[in-house]
Amino acid sequence: MARESIPHIGIFGCRNVGKSSIINKLTNQEIAITSEIAGTTTDPVKKSIEIPGIGPVIIIDTAGIDDVGELGTKRVGKSLEVIKIIDLAIIVVNENKIGEFEENLVQLFNDYDVPFFFIHNKSDILHLHENFINEIKLKYNTDIIEFSATNQQNTQPVIDLLKKYTPESAWKTATLLGDLVSYGDIVLLITPIDTEAPDGRLILPQVQTIRDILDNDCVAIVLKEREADTFLKTTQIKPKLVITDSSIFLKADAIVPKDIPLTGFSILLAKYKGPFQHYLEGTPYISKLKDNDKVLMLESCTHHTSCDDIGRVKIPRWLSQFTGKKLEFEVVAGLSKLPYNLTDYALIIQCGGCMITPKQVNSRLKLAIEAGVPITNYGMAIAYIQGIYNRAIEPFVKSVSKEDYL
Repeated sequence: MARESIPHIGIFGCRNVGKSSIINKLTNQEIAITSEIAGTTTDPVKKSIEIPGIGPVIIIDTAGIDDVGELGTKRVGKSLEVIKIIDLAIIVVNENKIGEFEENLVQLFNDYDVPFFFIHNKSDILHLHENFINEIKLKYNTDIIEFSATNQQNTQPVIDLLKKYTPESAWKTATLLGDLVSYGDIVLLITPIDTEAPDGRLILPQVQTIRDILDNDCVAIVLKEREADTFLKTTQIKPKLVITDSSIFLKADAIVPKDIPLTGFSILLAKYKGPFQHYLEGTPYISKLKDNDKVLMLESCTHHTSCDDIGRVKIPRWLSQFTGKKLEFEVVAGLSKLPYNLTDYALIIQCGGCMITPKQVNSRLKLAIEAGVPITNYGMAIAYIQGIYNRAIEPFVKSVSKEDYL
């Protein structure tokens, strides 16, 4: 399962160029099956490795992009889907040639803002030519190095390029609250313990927020909603910020004095890793929903559902009640492929995305944005429905007129 601070690196190329051999060499393990028979790799294969200077990364081996036949076309489709979730790509070539398949890959990488470099594999058979190096640098503004699985010292140049081209945003954890708090500030977290909370643990967004508060040299106070009211009244402590679970926005709004900023964990994640401006623009479309409109719910992880499931039960119920319309809801879980025609949907609602990278969230919603389909986020949609949208987004849009989003 993807973790937000782990870079994802995809290896692409035609059949039998030696992608799997490169992975095996980098990891010092026989992870990917190698063979002289073209098309040995079928579905994308993932493996975690440690890169000095970066930390853990996930390497994804993909099927040959020149695969043929009905099954081959499906394999290629799965390989290309990987582009939406990776932070860096490696294109493997040999014989000092680049063809139409590699050109198409480069175009897709550019479309999804994925940095890339080339490896000229099997250089023990045919060395990398100087004129080919110059062609790559001139045409694609990137590097190419030669590689051979028979060379025991051949991995360091690859590691060096991985460090050079992996975006820092993929492995350096950005701050959730750094622009909202200062040294010594008190941040109050109101965290309900309900049927969706794992036994004996907090949910991931709560844990991430607590860590970020500590990283910013602030004080975290964690309470359930029943204790928060008493705490605020009896201690007279005035937090710099209050963050709550979006499922209890109304309770938190009633508990927290209006002069104390209040937002939700999901909105915090939306600002940190999602297309926040598009969420701001899309959320008010909730008021424009009509009978028989279709709403697409995007869960970015897979989990067992319950009768109180926020994405499958609560939000659909609240949306239907708020609009008074008969709406249709569909759910896509994990990083499964989105429906082909997104314009069939009047609104798309993305979860907080605590289990995936910012790149994965933004790539996932790229097609919807390009198609002009309004998008929003679980927490922002709930705040809008419950009438506290202005308050919930105010910590993030103070410099912008709130009327712009209503």
